[in-house]
Amino acid sequence: MECFHCQGNLVRKTVSYSANRKGYHLIVDDVPAWVCEQCEEPLFDENTVNAIQKSLQEIDRQLEKLPVLAD
Repeated sequence: MECFHCQGNLVRKTVSYSANRKGYHLIVDDVPAWVCEQCEEPLFDENTVNAIQKSLQEIDRQLEKLPVLAD
């Protein structure tokens, strides 16, 4: 496989994925990805992206249940 950004060679590795959204920060280690040997840009498989998105949606739903502090 070839990198979309620099046309370098992609190899299978694990990487950390981070998301900053809706008042929280999430870091997931050891996420499988294709990583460019040249620019180190990660490319995630469709199943991995779907799993990450599903996890973020569940966190969003759970956070909506938290009580709001009064000022």
